[in-house]
Amino acid sequence: MAGGEDLKLLGTRQSMFTQRVVWALKLKGIEYEFIEEDLVNKSSLLLTLNPVHKKVPVLVHGGKPIIESKIILEYIDETWKERPILPQHPHDRAYARFWAAFIDDKLMEASKKAFALTGDDQVKAIESTVEALQLLEKELHVKKNFGGDEEIGYLDIVAGWIAYWFQFIEEVGGFKVMESAKFPCLDSWTKSFLQVPTITQNLPPPDELRFVFGAIRTATCPK
Repeated sequence: MAGGEDLKLLGTRQSMFTQRVVWALKLKGIEYEFIEEDLVNKSSLLLTLNPVHKKVPVLVHGGKPIIESKIILEYIDETWKERPILPQHPHDRAYARFWAAFIDDKLMEASKKAFALTGDDQVKAIESTVEALQLLEKELHVKKNFGGDEEIGYLDIVAGWIAYWFQFIEEVGGFKVMESAKFPCLDSWTKSFLQVPTITQNLPPPDELRFVFGAIRTATCPK
């Protein structure tokens, strides 16, 4: 297996961004050392490797850090060619990057607001979340995976938090939008995605996520 002693990943197992990187490394069969971070008391190593954002994940290859989960995914795919996760055609790669940005910049940001806000502000954020999900539902129509292939790829990995983390965002945030009747394609994709062994074997326990999201909501939700 590739990787080895010169490859390290700093992260937390509850982090949806860290798990993106874990999934990609596991799918490619790359060996690495995982360094669990405490985001309440961040290590000097993390602050040294990512002094700008001070966040996980950080991939360290040959002593050099790579930060931001989507950038790390592309670095992994370009460095280890086996089992590509990004599309090979330039147009398809650009298309995947567009939807990856949409998932993080539109859907994730809207769901964060729906999770953290209350009252009319939460209602507006929920509406924005539904609108983003409707666009993803349309994009996924008649496809098993977002890339259109039998195997999961880059865009499925980026969207993976929707399949697992989103239910806890809804539960702790006190709202519900993801219903199989409204989003049958997303529901089918979620079930298929969570049956992939590499994914199911690398998911944080539900109680851990409930605890983490509960603490975040307590800290951020207006009184």
